Amino acid sequence: MTEQLSIETPAGSFDAIAAGPPDGRPVLLLHGFPEASLTWEHQVGALGAAGFRAVAPDQRGYSPGVRPEQASEYSIDELVGDVLAMAGALGWHRFDLVGHDWGAAVAWWTADAHPDRLRTLSAVSTPHPAALAAAMKTDEDQHLRSAYMTEWRQTRVTERRMLDNNAEALRRMFEWKVPPSRVEEYVQRLSEPGALTAALNWYRAGRPGGKIGKISVPTLYVWSTEDVAFGSTAALDTENWVSAAYRFEMFEDVSHWVPEEAPEALAAVLLEHLSAH
Repeated sequence: MTEQLSIETPAGSFDAIAAGPPDGRPVLLLHGFPEASLTWEHQVGALGAAGFRAVAPDQRGYSPGVRPEQASEYSIDELVGDVLAMAGALGWHRFDLVGHDWGAAVAWWTADAHPDRLRTLSAVSTPHPAALAAAMKTDEDQHLRSAYMTEWRQTRVTERRMLDNNAEALRRMFEWKVPPSRVEEYVQRLSEPGALTAALNWYRAGRPGGKIGKISVPTLYVWSTEDVAFGSTAALDTENWVSAAYRFEMFEDVSHWVPEEAPEALAAVLLEHLSAH
C-alpha cells in the first residue's frame, strides 16, 4: 500500500506517493512524460515492503503546486535542483535515485553534478545523455526515433493535437501497454488547464548548458528491445559513460513503458541493484 505525501520546497509543494518505514534507506523515483508518480506504484510498494523508504513525486509541472508558466523554468538545472530540494525536505543526505524516461534524464544529470549525494543510480529506458547525443548524430535510426522532440517544441499546436478527439493522440502514445485505468488517470491530469503545456515545457526549455561526464556512482541501466524512443546504439554505448560499477539489463519484447508493462521484473532488478551496493 502506498501513502500520499506533500513535499514542501522553495519552488512549491510536490505531490508524491510513498511506502516503507520512515527510517528506511531512502529511494527517490522520478517519472517521465506523459505520466506521473503513479508510474512507480508497483515498485514503490515493493521497495517499501523490502524495508526501503520509497518516494515518487509528481515532478515540476505535473504537481499543480509547482507549475511555473515559462518554458525556461523547466531547464535541466531547475529539475536537478528540484531533486535536491525534495531530498532536503525529506531529510535525506544520501539516497538512491531511480528514473524513467525524462525522469531518467534528470537522474543522469543529478548523478553527474552531485555524485556525493547519491548511493546508486538506476536509469530506465533513457540512455546516458552523451551516448544519446552521439547516437542522434551518427545513427540514422536514433535520429529518426528522436524526431518527435523537435515537433513537440511547436507551442500550442502540439497541445491541441494531443488533446483532440478525447485525447486520442495522447492515449495512442501508450501503445496499449499501460493499463487503461492508468492511461485515463494520466489523460485526466494532463487535460487540466495548463498541465499539458507544463509537461511539454520540459522539451521546450532548451538544451542543457554544460556537458555531462562519466557517472561515478554504481549504476543500473534498463533498456527494452521494443522501445520506440531509444534504439540499441545509445543503449549499448551507455556503459562507456559510467566509471563505477555498472549493470545493464535488457528486457526482451517490452515497450518503452517498462515500469507498467514489466512491473515485477523491474522491481526485482531494482532490489538486486540496491542490495548489491
